[in-house]
Amino acid sequence: MPSSTPDWAALRADFPILDQQVHGHPLVYLDNAATSQKPRAVLGTLRHYYERDNANVHRGIHELSNRATNAFEAARECAAKFINARSSEEIIFTRGTTEGINLVANAWGGKFLKAGDVILLTEMEHHSNIVPWQLLAERSGAKLRYVPITGDEGLLDLAKLDSLLTHEVKLLALTHISNTLGTVNPVAELCAKARTLGIVSLVDAAQSVGHLPVDVQAIGCDFLAFSGHKICGPTGIGVLYARAERLADMPPYQGGGEMIVTVDFHKTTYKQAAHRFEAGTPNISGAIGLHAAMDYLDAAGRDKIFAHDQALAQYAYERLVEFRNIRIFGPKTGRAGLVSFLLKDVHAHDLVTVADQYGVALRGGHHCNQPLMKKLGVESTARASFYFYNTKSEVDRFIEVLQEIQKFFGA
Repeated sequence: MPSSTPDWAALRADFPILDQQVHGHPLVYLDNAATSQKPRAVLGTLRHYYERDNANVHRGIHELSNRATNAFEAARECAAKFINARSSEEIIFTRGTTEGINLVANAWGGKFLKAGDVILLTEMEHHSNIVPWQLLAERSGAKLRYVPITGDEGLLDLAKLDSLLTHEVKLLALTHISNTLGTVNPVAELCAKARTLGIVSLVDAAQSVGHLPVDVQAIGCDFLAFSGHKICGPTGIGVLYARAERLADMPPYQGGGEMIVTVDFHKTTYKQAAHRFEAGTPNISGAIGLHAAMDYLDAAGRDKIFAHDQALAQYAYERLVEFRNIRIFGPKTGRAGLVSFLLKDVHAHDLVTVADQYGVALRGGHHCNQPLMKKLGVESTARASFYFYNTKSEVDRFIEVLQEIQKFFGA
């Protein structure tokens, strides 16, 4: 069981990359919404696999293949427990959140959506939860609609929801936590509304699953996707959860080896889910490394991690509101572990470039949220995003550097 009070300093010491200087200054890594760092437990697991167990999975009979297969399928079991899926057969390994959403758009959407159907999204969606649906709409004749947000505070305008959830809507797809605003959406409530109307639901959990406990049965969604690299795992690995009833009706997403039962020159029969959706040699080491990351996070306690991240974000917000000529985006309270902002007359790219010279790693740009930026009336924002290995003193350093930047630009 996770301890009631995690030793955050000891956990931070598990991340060797954080113990370095950048441009002559101690590294302050505040770009966790883009990608997280990896603990020694994950690095060691990857090294062990490649040094001792490297082989292809499922097809071999020799010992190394057996070990690799067992480890790969153990990762699937772990992922099911990590999000409380009913079965590991509801877990598909992907390259990340983006591929997971594309898989649903092509395999489920390609079969079930037709001209005149509506896909309901929100104005805060990442491009990975917009572009696949645009492509599907172009092919099928379906239409896109969006739940609006409430200005800079960035909450969903839920008063508009009932008028948007019409009989034409076949899919509701939304983010759990906004990667720009830090808004935590009430996904269980929204998925329940959708379900009562027979609407299929998909949750983008890229920014949530590594920061707080996520229970797909409690949320009640049909699909949920997340990426390994945002939760202390390797890049190039992700998970798509799909309710078994949905998977049973979905055709393969890609064809090739591994997802077949038999192939002849004119006809192929396919495996059952989830293997039907995993054509070719999978990212074996990625799944095994992801297993180590999920175990690591659950040992720390994701409820504790969320409280820690929220406290840092709230502290950063309270320090930022003291600045003159600053615009801060997202909720005033209850935000997840990030804060986006703009200094007057300072481009976000200039801000993060100068911050880097002080060893502070921020993110500047549209954050794959161009429609949201247009809604907010800006081209980009600067973003500081936190994780459990960040500290209050790092927030203070971030604020100190921001003060220097404001002086430099005379903002």
